[in-house]
Amino acid sequence: MTDDPSRSSRDPFQAGPLDRASATRVLQHADGLVAQGEYPQAAAFYSRVVGHRDPDLHVAALLGLSECRYRMDEDEAAMEGWRLATQAPETPLSWVAWRQLAAARVRQGDLRGALDAYRQADRRAPREAKAEIASRLGWLSKELGDRRAAGRYFGRTRTGGMDQPVVTYVILAITIAIGLFQMVGGAQADALTNLLMLDKIAVAHGEYWRLLTVVLVHAGLLHLGFNMYALYLVGPLVERIYGRWQYLLMYVLSGIAGSVTSYIFLPNPAVGASGAIFGLFGIVFIAYRVHNPLLGRGADALARQIGFLIVFNLVLDLGLIGGGVGIDIFAHIGGLIAGIWLGLILLPTGLRLADLWQRPAGGRALATEPVPGVLRLAGVLLLVGVLVAGIQVGTVIRTGGPGLGAVPGGAAASVTMAVPGGAAASVTMAVPGGAGVSPGAGVSPGAGPA
Repeated sequence: MTDDPSRSSRDPFQAGPLDRASATRVLQHADGLVAQGEYPQAAAFYSRVVGHRDPDLHVAALLGLSECRYRMDEDEAAMEGWRLATQAPETPLSWVAWRQLAAARVRQGDLRGALDAYRQADRRAPREAKAEIASRLGWLSKELGDRRAAGRYFGRTRTGGMDQPVVTYVILAITIAIGLFQMVGGAQADALTNLLMLDKIAVAHGEYWRLLTVVLVHAGLLHLGFNMYALYLVGPLVERIYGRWQYLLMYVLSGIAGSVTSYIFLPNPAVGASGAIFGLFGIVFIAYRVHNPLLGRGADALARQIGFLIVFNLVLDLGLIGGGVGIDIFAHIGGLIAGIWLGLILLPTGLRLADLWQRPAGGRALATEPVPGVLRLAGVLLLVGVLVAGIQVGTVIRTGGPGLGAVPGGAAASVTMAVPGGAAASVTMAVPGGAGVSPGAGVSPGAGPA
């Protein structure tokens, strides 16, 4: 709750200048009215402070007044307010005025003027805001035909205040450490593999952790290297689009979805992370086409090729199955479907194309509207419910019958392969008598690390 300045000892609308304390109370009250959607009343209070001798208060009042005008569909008046704020003496809020002026010019179609204003904002913005502004500069430069500048600005979004893909690096570190230990740890490594792998009979007897821990164990150096390189390419892109915690949730649920699908259709033990990685493929495919995230040049190239990679891998799986090779295509499909679903219902935390504009009151959004939070939660819970039901179905099959698609005497090992200068492809194979790997390779020109 804000203080009502009309109750102060001095009427804020009385003629004459306001002292700093009174002007601050007026601004606070106006901010409270804005939060309540009372824009005409808030505009009156902001107007009272416009022209204050303190530049900080003057610019703050102009920004507040312009926001109210904009909310009341008085676009020209709003733009004039932002312009006046940029001409005022420099304050910590000057960059906001330039940013708002730039956004207004975008809405008017003045992309060149918007580019100049965003450059002014960039010079003044705090570090945490520079990545967002760099993305907007990149988009505008691309629209104006300056692809070199666009690439430079998009590149800055990866370093100019944006978080590093910490979750991806942690997953890589843990998985690689376990994979290397599997190769040199002898009997202890074998015991760890047996504890973490997707042993379907063990899952049927209650060892449900295997549905997730299977992503941590691999069948040799080649298998580990292919999967981890694919994760290195795609993981940071998903983490950048959706943020750390949503990315972690997506990786976990996609991995479990791949395991559950495999659990239902194949009785053989399995190792590998390609179910989760296929989930990341599905997430990028949907995010790029539905949410329109603003990406750098390399990441954009990879995102555009994800659809081809998905189809290529599934066709490759079918071809190898037709040739008599045991492929866990069900883990791929399960992870992919879960990733597509999560990419659709969860909202990116990064900058989207629609964010380059502020939607006028009552106006139509330029991109898909965010799914309400309650529906997003319901969508995640629905997926969890489907996975729980799948576990029950798989348990009935594993304890009551031979199951579908058995690979005689072998364990399925999923492999996702990526080639330097290209993108990733994934296959899963089984070798009679134990866990084995047969690498699949997919090459797609121009895609680099995200």
